Amino acid sequence: MSLQIPFEITVQELKQWRDEKRDFTLVDVREPSEYQICNIGGKLIPLNALPQHLAELDPESEIVVHCKLGGRSGQAVEFMRRNGFPKARNLRGGIIAWSKEIDPSVVQY
Repeated sequence: MSLQIPFEITVQELKQWRDEKRDFTLVDVREPSEYQICNIGGKLIPLNALPQHLAELDPESEIVVHCKLGGRSGQAVEFMRRNGFPKARNLRGGIIAWSKEIDPSVVQY
């Protein structure tokens, strides 16, 4: 049995948050070329540009960060939590998990 890390969220939980119209910010830390292939409506802030864009985000709000599979967004969430964003969460499995489990119309690449 694997334990869910507290700063992760599953694609099912994200879908539930969206269905409930919960107040949160979705941040996509992939590259612009990846965002053009497919996206799920997040604010595009590539991982390497995140430090310069933290001021655009509210440290008090719920923030869900995603990438393709969860690695880059995991790094982003660690960075954000160290810099005053205690509610930042990583989308486990990234946009690929979203495509496989929630919305197959999202292109896998």
